[in-house]
Amino acid sequence: MKNFFFIIFILSSSFVFSKDKAPSSYDDFRKAYESYLENDSRAFQFLEPYIKKAKKEQKNAELFQAYRDAVFYSKSWSRKLLYADSCLDAAYKTSSDDKISTAYILKGSIYYSKMKKYKPALDEYLMAYKYSKNTGDLYLKNKVSYHLGVVKNYLGYNEEALQLFNDCVSYFESEANNSKSHKYKIFNNQKGYLNSIHQMIICYRNLKDSVKADSLINIGLQKTFNQPYFSQERSYFLKGKGLSEYSNGKYQSAIDYLTESLSLLNDDFAWESVDYFYLGKSYLALKKEDLAISNLKKIDSIFNKQEFLLPELRENYELLINYYKEKNDAQQQLYYTTQLLKADSIISRDFAYLSPKVHREYDTNALLEEKGKLEKANIWGGIFIVLLAGLATFLIITLFKKYKKEKDILQKYFVLQEKLQTHNYTRPESSVPVVTNNVQNNDDKRSHIAETIKEELLNKLKVFEEKKQFTQKGLTIQKLAIQIDTNSNYLSHVINDSKGMNFNKYLGDLRIRHITQLLFEKNIYLNYTIDTLAKECGIASRQNFSDLFFEINGIRPTDFIRNRKKEIAGANPPSVENIKGLVSEN
Repeated sequence: MKNFFFIIFILSSSFVFSKDKAPSSYDDFRKAYESYLENDSRAFQFLEPYIKKAKKEQKNAELFQAYRDAVFYSKSWSRKLLYADSCLDAAYKTSSDDKISTAYILKGSIYYSKMKKYKPALDEYLMAYKYSKNTGDLYLKNKVSYHLGVVKNYLGYNEEALQLFNDCVSYFESEANNSKSHKYKIFNNQKGYLNSIHQMIICYRNLKDSVKADSLINIGLQKTFNQPYFSQERSYFLKGKGLSEYSNGKYQSAIDYLTESLSLLNDDFAWESVDYFYLGKSYLALKKEDLAISNLKKIDSIFNKQEFLLPELRENYELLINYYKEKNDAQQQLYYTTQLLKADSIISRDFAYLSPKVHREYDTNALLEEKGKLEKANIWGGIFIVLLAGLATFLIITLFKKYKKEKDILQKYFVLQEKLQTHNYTRPESSVPVVTNNVQNNDDKRSHIAETIKEELLNKLKVFEEKKQFTQKGLTIQKLAIQIDTNSNYLSHVINDSKGMNFNKYLGDLRIRHITQLLFEKNIYLNYTIDTLAKECGIASRQNFSDLFFEINGIRPTDFIRNRKKEIAGANPPSVENIKGLVSEN
């Protein structure tokens, strides 16, 4: 009996002791899990009560931090996105632009780093940039610049990206060497510095400057030597060294570096594919065909799982097609031809700028013809040929219609472009007054407003236009009349008489011409969504914005943006310096 009471006493003491040791403050919670590595779900035994406590106490800043940490420790991408959305919601509740910007970067990083979805990543980064414009946090500003540079790099704007990364390297290197900073801040700046160098290497590779690329690779390898916390970054520099050795014809050395890179690489299927590709090409150069094909097939496995392929890896499928063509294996040849067509479709979708520049040994028409020949050998070849013929006819008709439509759009774009370039893009003034429905005969349709009052109202309207006050949301003629200290009836008649249109048309015309000028003059607006552009000029509805844009300009906003981007890419590439505030001006 004594033993029984003794055991009960011990268990009770242990329970009390464990309660005393349990985290109680927000700092205690963070200290309890901060030693765990990324994606370690054990951290949630402390994170969940942390989140619960912050919600109960309505501490939005703490809730923001808790959700931010939850993204770091979640295993699945879907969970990371859910926590990123919650983090963004908490950030908005804090009314802190810095926290909102950080939350957008966090979400964009998931799309980019984990999922390689560049378009949604760019949308998030642009929102982060918007909220970081006036920040005094240089780390945040450079982090935004880095992530925008990453997307620019992947889309082929290598020179613009290089300018951003140069600034990032200068900042992160300086802060990483600041001995007065907290150790975690130093660590984050070291990672920022190393990752910025890696992106610069990619820029120089794409710009064919191997000397500068090799110099940075050696710096990266030196900085990450015997540094286990930077093993991921070291794998990037080993990859770069392997690619350099391959370019110099040192194939066995390339294999050694690329193999070591793979051993350190963690959860990055894009660069894993690059390692396998150049391993395959190195083995091919050494006449080790079996090993080469084995590595090239691994890229196809990644492609099937992730539906992602870097443009430079398109050659992977051309190599596999040629290999099985030489082996007279029609089935495998057909399979990899189909995969190449699928890869082309994805590259065209995700890499709109790069795709036209990718060298194609197999253009789409040749691939379709080859596919037809291969399928002819099949017992159902006849059926496939008929289907392909029907599909080809349909495509020809569709493409012809699309060509006519595009030609019409392009002509309208050039007309609008000429007006914008010659500063002839103005609202047509009309001397013919618009007749309203509130009157009964022509003699009584206008109020006899004294010329002095009319002149005063016109001057106020001029100020209203010059200061872009028409971008106010929910603006009505009554609200405007109050703002300029007049009567709404007087104002309506003045606008009808002097502008040749009613108030709503006048307001819509001002807004559309304003946003059209911004789209033409400031390249950053070309990356905004239609919803964002509508809000930027004060129009609440996306559809109303699109219809008004078409009514005034004769072309849809999406078509204008697409043609403007083509024009910039083809003749006058935009410069980062033209985007005000994108690079720190400090």
